[in-house]
Amino acid sequence: MHRRAFLGLMTIGTVSAIADIKSHNNIDNNIWLKKENLAPFLYACKRVELVEKYVGHGNFNILTYDDMLSTAKRYPKIGEFTSKELNFMEELFYTNPNKYGFYGKKTVSSITSSIDKKKVMKIPNTGHYLFRGHSKKLFNRAISDVGQTLILTSGVRGVPKQMNLYLNKIKSTKGDITLASNSIAPPGYSYHSIGDFDVGKKGWGYKNFTTSFMRTKEFWKLKQLSYISMRYTVNNQDGVRFEPWHIKTI
Repeated sequence: MHRRAFLGLMTIGTVSAIADIKSHNNIDNNIWLKKENLAPFLYACKRVELVEKYVGHGNFNILTYDDMLSTAKRYPKIGEFTSKELNFMEELFYTNPNKYGFYGKKTVSSITSSIDKKKVMKIPNTGHYLFRGHSKKLFNRAISDVGQTLILTSGVRGVPKQMNLYLNKIKSTKGDITLASNSIAPPGYSYHSIGDFDVGKKGWGYKNFTTSFMRTKEFWKLKQLSYISMRYTVNNQDGVRFEPWHIKTI
């Protein structure tokens, strides 16, 4: 691990930041948030969540980073992102995540990259989008072969959406960025930005994002389809946990 590469925003083994070492099984080499960056982190989390609530969950999926900032600035109840908050989010986006155990491919080169709305379509009754062409055809084919109990649980994600998921994961791990990166791709590295999507069983809610999904008939029907493959298999090279719900399209 290279301590100096984090420009003061992150550090290695700083347990006193915001977490109790006992809750992380004494993992000494993990990368943690610094205590002095806790406030910018928490305020950024809150502002991003408020923007999502304001624009709506569906619209937020394909919102651009610049639109997120301008929305926050326009509405006093959200408030403009501070320079420290912006620096923190940019550091998360542009830092090479190999340093904290994520080895996936960069899929979005710039934090201000946008999704061409002409290339995506909203899937009815889901609040999610899929790319026209291969992703949509693959999803339709899977629905036809597996049945109407198979649903889309997450489709296209712009930078703000992936940032929000990543920030919340860091929060849930009490500041352990390494542990968070074993669960979800950092912003800029999600294949959801270029075609992948998640599926689940209708009515299963959050269990669709756990290994419980493997117990469903929907999963086993998917496994039998030659044209369906999982992105994050057991012990995958990207360093992400096993995700039986994540469909690989590229």
